[in-house]
Amino acid sequence: MIDNITLKNLNDSLLGDVLYDSLHKTLYATDASVYRKIPLAVAYPKNDDDIKTLINFATKNNITLIPRTAGTSLAGQCVGDGIVVDVSKHFTNIISFDEKAKTIKLQPGIVRDSLNVYLKPFGLFFGPNTSTSNRCMIGGMVGNNSSGSTSIKYGVTRDKVLEIEAILSDGSTATFKEITSNTFLEKTKLETLEGEIYKCIYSELIYDSAQEEIKKEFPKLTIHRRNTGYAVDEFLKSDLFGGTEPTINVAKFLTGSEGTLAFSTSITLQLDDLPPTESIMVCSHFTSINESLIATLTAMNHNLYNCELMDKAILDCTKNNRELAKNRFFLQGDPEAVLMLEVAANTLPEAELLADKLIADLQENNFGYHHPKVYGKDIAKVHYLRKAGLGALGNMVGDMKAVACIEDTAVALEDLPNYIAEFTQIMDKYQQDAIYYAHAGAGELHLRPILNLKKKADVVLFRKITTETAELVKKYKGSFSGEHGDGIVRAEFIPLMIGEQNYQLLRRIKKAFDPNNVFNQGKITDAFPMDKNLRYEVDRIEPEIDTIQDFSDSEGILKLTEKCNGSGDCRKPVEAGGTMCPSYRATKDEKDTTRARANTLREFLTNSDEANKFNHKELKEVFDLCLSCKACASECPSNVDIATMKAEFLYQYQETNGYSFRSKLFANNVKYNKLGSIAPALTNAILSTPFAKAAMGIAQKRSVPKLASKTFKKWYQKQPTSKNKKIVYLFCDEFTNFYDVEIGKDALFLLEKLGYNLKLVHHEESGRSFISKGFLKEAKKVCNLNIEIFKNIITEETPLIGIEPSAILTFRDEYIRLANDKKSAEKIAENTFTFEEFLANELKKENIDLSLFTSASKNLKIHGHCHQKALSGTHASFQILNLPKNYSVTIMNTGCCGMAGSFGYEKEHYNVSMQVGEDTLFPKVRNTPKETEIVAAGTSCRHQIFDGTKRIAKHPISILKEALK
Repeated sequence: MIDNITLKNLNDSLLGDVLYDSLHKTLYATDASVYRKIPLAVAYPKNDDDIKTLINFATKNNITLIPRTAGTSLAGQCVGDGIVVDVSKHFTNIISFDEKAKTIKLQPGIVRDSLNVYLKPFGLFFGPNTSTSNRCMIGGMVGNNSSGSTSIKYGVTRDKVLEIEAILSDGSTATFKEITSNTFLEKTKLETLEGEIYKCIYSELIYDSAQEEIKKEFPKLTIHRRNTGYAVDEFLKSDLFGGTEPTINVAKFLTGSEGTLAFSTSITLQLDDLPPTESIMVCSHFTSINESLIATLTAMNHNLYNCELMDKAILDCTKNNRELAKNRFFLQGDPEAVLMLEVAANTLPEAELLADKLIADLQENNFGYHHPKVYGKDIAKVHYLRKAGLGALGNMVGDMKAVACIEDTAVALEDLPNYIAEFTQIMDKYQQDAIYYAHAGAGELHLRPILNLKKKADVVLFRKITTETAELVKKYKGSFSGEHGDGIVRAEFIPLMIGEQNYQLLRRIKKAFDPNNVFNQGKITDAFPMDKNLRYEVDRIEPEIDTIQDFSDSEGILKLTEKCNGSGDCRKPVEAGGTMCPSYRATKDEKDTTRARANTLREFLTNSDEANKFNHKELKEVFDLCLSCKACASECPSNVDIATMKAEFLYQYQETNGYSFRSKLFANNVKYNKLGSIAPALTNAILSTPFAKAAMGIAQKRSVPKLASKTFKKWYQKQPTSKNKKIVYLFCDEFTNFYDVEIGKDALFLLEKLGYNLKLVHHEESGRSFISKGFLKEAKKVCNLNIEIFKNIITEETPLIGIEPSAILTFRDEYIRLANDKKSAEKIAENTFTFEEFLANELKKENIDLSLFTSASKNLKIHGHCHQKALSGTHASFQILNLPKNYSVTIMNTGCCGMAGSFGYEKEHYNVSMQVGEDTLFPKVRNTPKETEIVAAGTSCRHQIFDGTKRIAKHPISILKEALK
């Protein structure tokens, strides 16, 4: 048994870190598979020497090392009970780049899409393109021999790997690259572990019988996606082993070995020229899966760059995700399947000809009922919809989930229709409606049965379906692991897939590379059972979790956490766009991802013995840097809304442990602002002093917002009654009332000019501050009072509009979970809008007189508030700011500003807050010409922009008010 003192000594011996607290062990107990194993510790090595130290420690203590990058593996490759070695944080450098040779040498922790951003100016890219490409890393792609949607044109990762520098199981280093047959023979004479490896390969494969056994049992040569076991068939290309090639490359053999043979520290890749600049995607609609598969045979005669499939089940999962729903624009009707067929050429007319020929061929053969063509940036939206399919499966409410076990089968393209027909018979036998999606053009579909792995009967079915599918794949001489690897879920079936003799060959090669089983034990050889160590205890008694918020839309908060399937979309870097997850982008720590928060909450709600299952310091730590930006509510394909869960956690935790002075101060800001507004000048002077900031726990470098000399509500009371007939109700949020009074005045003036009667009734604050600090009893009280006030006056004809996005959007989000009168809350929500949404709707109805606005020119750049982007969108802002005909408006892709209400004021969070701003927002604002105005609807955003760049940003309301003639 290895104790914590031993692990501490290991940590002290590294330049990097070894963490063995319960939180980090929980975070790394799962990946994107169905498996769970609590590791001994998690290591973050900083250099090769750290890895050598870890190898020596593992050997001495008879434990295993589990290499990990992004942790998006679907088969359990990253799950184990040894030390998880995460290289995603420090092994992230490009070592060298040869533009002329089109090669690049890099460390394994570089994100695939980030690599291609670097390469684009040189006209090059790395071809293999997984659905996780915006967060998966090159090390993981090499470990799995990843393929993705572009394999039909650019091949698989193995085709691109030229060289691997690795640390072997004895701590020695070796470089594996293309060498001549004579050099290979010379290496067999080395008196080192590297020499033993070459000697083993040679002695095992030199015999004709061994070569013939491999040819007989391995998948058909026409199947490019072949990753079952170790790629010993790769060696048969060499003239040493019956082939014709005078060279041999062990690096290609290591590709797909899942970190079980050596620890890769650098990888050299062959790059490709960028694809032709003009693409058209034909999205053919079909009335059955079988029709789409037969059509694939015709489509693949057209030199496609992509040939991908999505079935109705996946498409339906995208309906309820705010971001994905925007990308369904090309769909007509309710197709059972859609093929996404991409052609490319150097000019658009050439691409049109190719697309038209493809469509004509499909129509001539009576395939499909609708063949829309998609162009330009819309193609990326279709790709995103398909890529998000994996995560979108998590949107299935309840315990029945689309399970990854047979999702990686590949057969020869000509066998695909018959194979799927037989597979469907298996599914019918077990009364299964399976999921069909992904790489039809490569003969690989990601097939998933829908099972409840909390129930023993379905765990039995899990094995039965996997076994029968493996036998079917073997019948067609296909590959059971096309691109996702064997991991835990498929390794048991390797003897069936390649024959017992070949399997024993793999075991002997593993022994030569890794005699002490240091590297990723239980994967590929001597496999863990595929139906043990599952994420959920089988036939458990489901925990009863009482919450103050209503989580019935997910069947409770626990099942909301279980929606997270580990796909890791929350790890995408800044250059990938979007907002999720700002804290991870700032720290690069797995602890600060959406996935980590969901998994940790799931773990404690499931396994805690505490009376209050939320009462754990680990939960407090994992939620600490969550900015409650709500990006996960829209950008996570599974709609894992961490902000809502954080509010519930804070409430439950604080009910047991008490509420801090500072939390009370921020949560009750309305009460204290009322007091401060009695003498606002004095209040402003006091709150800006170092002493006051220190007393309140506010960062000294942070400026404090100034109370207005008169509140908006007091000012409004003195205004004359409007004679306009079109009534609109204003929700006067607490930020507008106390701080942004001028924006409120601008709103009244603007709407009056546009012909609206802006009414203000007495109402409560929004409750936003209560929610963000976990004061949910108080938030619920405010919510219920506001619902009661507005339920009889807010209608389609008399809508409710708001100035501050985070405040007005509580009516559409948190109020639905908090309200006692849910029916009334939902009715109000239907007719509640941000100021921008309201004007955009009126513009659409042609109710706005455009002649009222200036014809002068102005450049504007919009930064969207996080809640606005997640729950509403920035398009309405773009529309209304174009009301002045000569205004030039751009929406900046700026992610989160980093302020997040009180978060950015808090002294311990200030640095992270500013780092989030520096990730995207601050540089873009600084690079904006002074004459271009910055527009931001959020009061926190405007404050952060000023503190970070000294630029003053304006609300869209003020911009439009100033634009009136």
